[in-house]
Amino acid sequence: MTANIEVNQKYAEKYGWHDDLQYTHVTQVGLTESTVREISAVKKEPKWMLDFRLLALKIFEQKPMPKWGANLSDIDFQKTIYYMRPSDKKTGNWDDVPEDIKRTFDKLGIPEAERKFLAGVGAQYDSEVVYHKIREDLEKKGVIFTDTDSALQEHPEIFKKHFGTVVPAADNKFAALNSAVWSGGSFLYVPAGVHVDIPLQAYFRINAKNVGQFERTLIIAEEGSSVHYIEGCSAPSYSQDSLHAAVVEVIAKKNAKVRYTTIQNWSNNVYNLVTKRAHAHEGATVEWLDGNLGSKVTMKYPSVMLLGPDSKAEILSIAYAGQGMNQDAGSKVFHFAPRTTSRILSKSLSKNGGKSVFRGLVRIMKGATGAQAHMKCDALILDKQSKSDTIPSLEIGEEDSKAGHEATCSRINEDQLFYLASRGLSPDAARNALVLGFVAPFTKELPMEYAIELNRLITLEMEGNG
Repeated sequence: MTANIEVNQKYAEKYGWHDDLQYTHVTQVGLTESTVREISAVKKEPKWMLDFRLLALKIFEQKPMPKWGANLSDIDFQKTIYYMRPSDKKTGNWDDVPEDIKRTFDKLGIPEAERKFLAGVGAQYDSEVVYHKIREDLEKKGVIFTDTDSALQEHPEIFKKHFGTVVPAADNKFAALNSAVWSGGSFLYVPAGVHVDIPLQAYFRINAKNVGQFERTLIIAEEGSSVHYIEGCSAPSYSQDSLHAAVVEVIAKKNAKVRYTTIQNWSNNVYNLVTKRAHAHEGATVEWLDGNLGSKVTMKYPSVMLLGPDSKAEILSIAYAGQGMNQDAGSKVFHFAPRTTSRILSKSLSKNGGKSVFRGLVRIMKGATGAQAHMKCDALILDKQSKSDTIPSLEIGEEDSKAGHEATCSRINEDQLFYLASRGLSPDAARNALVLGFVAPFTKELPMEYAIELNRLITLEMEGNG
C-alpha cells in the first residue's frame, strides 16, 4: 500500500495537480439544445456548423449506449460541463499565455519541447486551444497547423470539404456527442509534395472537475506529402469522473504518408471514449502509434480504411491497466482495394487487478485481390488479480488474399528474472528491464525524447508491483 501511495504522489507531482483558474465562459451543467446553441454562438460559427451540431445532438439522444465492452452505466451526461473557456484569446507567443495556464504547460515541458525538436506545437486547456505555433519555413510552404476552431473561420473551403467525411456524426453515440459539442483540437493541412520532417505536437489538458473535453482533430495530407503528428494528454485526479470523447479524422491522399502518435496518460477518473479513423487512398500509408496509460475506462480502436490500391496501414499500440482501470482498446483495418497491406501489433500490461482487452478487426472486402493482413497481440499479466482478454476478428471476403493472427498471454518469466538477478540487478530492476523489453517494439518507433518519457512513465507505474 505504501508503494502505491508513493507512485500516486509521483504522478501527482508531474501530472496530477490542478489550477484554480477563473474561466471566462462556462456553460450550465448538463446537455440540452440551448447548451449546443450557446457553444456555437460563443464561437461565432457559421449556420451550417450550428445545423451540424443540432442534428448530431438528435442522433446522440436517439442512439443507445454501447452494450458491449466496458461498463459505462455510471456516466451521467447531465452532470457534465460541456464547455469551459480558460482564456478569451489564442496566441502564438508563449509569453502572452495567461500565467496559470502557462505554469501548467511549463511543468509538462511544452515550451522546452518546442524549442528542442518540434516543428509546431498546440496546447489545449479544457475546452479551448490557448497556444498554437508553427515554424515559419513550413508556413511558407503552405502547411496549415492551427486549432480546429480557427480553421473553421480562416480556411472554410478546405475545412467544410473534409470535416465529418471520415467520422460522420451518426457513426456511434460518442462520435455524435463530440459532433454536437466539439471544441478545440488540431487542424493540419499539408500541401501536395510537402514533407514535414520534424514532428508537430498538440497537448490536451483537462484541468477542471466534472468537465468534458471534446476536441476534434482533422488532418489532410495531399498527394505525395508526409507528416508526423504527436499528441499527449493528461488530467488531475478528482473524486468525480471526467469525460473525454474526441474524434480524429485523417485523410491521406494518393502516395501520402501520415504517422499519428498518441501518448495518453489520463488519471484514473477519466472515461476516455474516442473515435479515430483514417482514409488511405491509392499508394498512401497511414501509421497509428497508440499509447494508453491510465484512465478509468478507455474504449478506443484506431482504424484505417484502405480505399485505394497499394495503400498500407500499420497500427502499433500499447495499453497499461492498473488498479481500477479497464483498457478496452484495439484496432480495425478495412481492405477495399487490391494489393493493400496491413499490420496490427498490440502490447498490453495488466497489474494490481487491472483489466486489458484487445479487440482487433480486419475485414477484406470482395475485390481486394492480393490483400495481405497480419494481426498480433501480446499480453503480459503481472499478478494473479489482473485480467487480459483477446478478441480478434478476421472477415475474409476475397479468396485471393492472405490474413493471419497470433496471440500470446504470459507472466514474467521467473528464469529470466533469476538470470538478471545473477548479473547483479535487484528484483525491481530486473522486472522493469523485462517489461521495457516487452514494450520495446512500440517505444523504438517513437522519437527519442518520447521513448524516454514513455519508459519513465511505465517504470513509475511498475514501482511497488511486488
